Amino acid sequence: MRAVCWHGENDLRVDTVPRPALVNPKDAVLRVRASTACGSDLHVIDGLIPTMREGDVLGHEFVGEVVETGEAVEETETGQRVVVPSFIGCGACSYCHDDLWSLCDNTNPNAAMQEPVLGDSTAGVYGYTHAFGGYAGSHAEYIRVPHADVNCFEVPDELDDEQALFASDAWPTGYMGADFCDIEDGDTVAVWGCGGVGLMAQESAALMGAEQVIGIDRFPERLEAAREHAGAETIDYTAVDSVVDRLDALTGGRGPDACIDAVGMEAHGTGLAHRYDRAKQEFGLHTDRGEALRQAIRAVRKGGTLSVLGVYGLMDKFPVGVLMNKGITVETAQQHGQRYVPQLLDHVVEGEMDPSYLATHEFSLEDGPTAYRMFKEKEDGMIRPVFKP
Repeated sequence: MRAVCWHGENDLRVDTVPRPALVNPKDAVLRVRASTACGSDLHVIDGLIPTMREGDVLGHEFVGEVVETGEAVEETETGQRVVVPSFIGCGACSYCHDDLWSLCDNTNPNAAMQEPVLGDSTAGVYGYTHAFGGYAGSHAEYIRVPHADVNCFEVPDELDDEQALFASDAWPTGYMGADFCDIEDGDTVAVWGCGGVGLMAQESAALMGAEQVIGIDRFPERLEAAREHAGAETIDYTAVDSVVDRLDALTGGRGPDACIDAVGMEAHGTGLAHRYDRAKQEFGLHTDRGEALRQAIRAVRKGGTLSVLGVYGLMDKFPVGVLMNKGITVETAQQHGQRYVPQLLDHVVEGEMDPSYLATHEFSLEDGPTAYRMFKEKEDGMIRPVFKP
């Protein structure tokens, strides 16, 4: 079968690779109907998240049709159209029972690669380095899904693939980030980043009752999407002297009740701190450019909530003293998709949200390297490319 494969830093190719097969009795094999690229894939491609190997298949957000199931699969059936969360749960460990699916104890066979750095391990993820399990990704014609009964969610017939696709990762990540904020009527929520996850966080915050949502980015088409789909006020950070001062002005000097970082380790910025971050990252002295996160910490009101969705590694100059002195509550996690997917699909069916506008460009797998280049450079107003094998 054909697949988009990693061959080194910023070196993607379309290869012929073996079709996946059942490995465990609880597995299913899916024919991929649609998959999309995520901003966190760019961290892998840029070499900031190590332990990829030449020939690894990329991609962790997808919708597919079940074509084969193991003998221990009871609820997932061949022919079903399903959406699958990016983090793989087992459904049996204490973390899965507590709805903390990205912390599953049993689905990362390479946990020992994470433990020296993290002190523990996450669940496995499709197409996202060997430290995260070494699973083949979704930018392919077929994919193996372990523990199919707890990871496959049937897509309602009335939804098309694009309406369900982003329930795999971008939407539950953004929804979880808003959920972390315990939003009350009248709250203000500021979100750094107007890509797929940031837009989903903004729309989710509005759905949960936020009175004022503020989106921060630099690309006009993304800021327009925030205004159109989330009803957000927007800040172009390249057009203001200080994002923090602008947020103070928009909130009567109090600061947002909650700030959500949907940017992560490759944040862009305009000041000296950003140039410092970029230089240290380039020379391998730390992995993260933390300008967006530092702004969020400074901007949030005293006693407010900081929700961190961006992917980070090791950051220099992290202002922990500001967190402590302002009494900020920090909530963060990789997404617990299995907790949210059913209600997200219900939101689409009920007409309350529809994330399909994120799919701005469609490609075949053969165009994978071109699509990723355009996604990285934000060419032609791209928010998300969608691959149709």
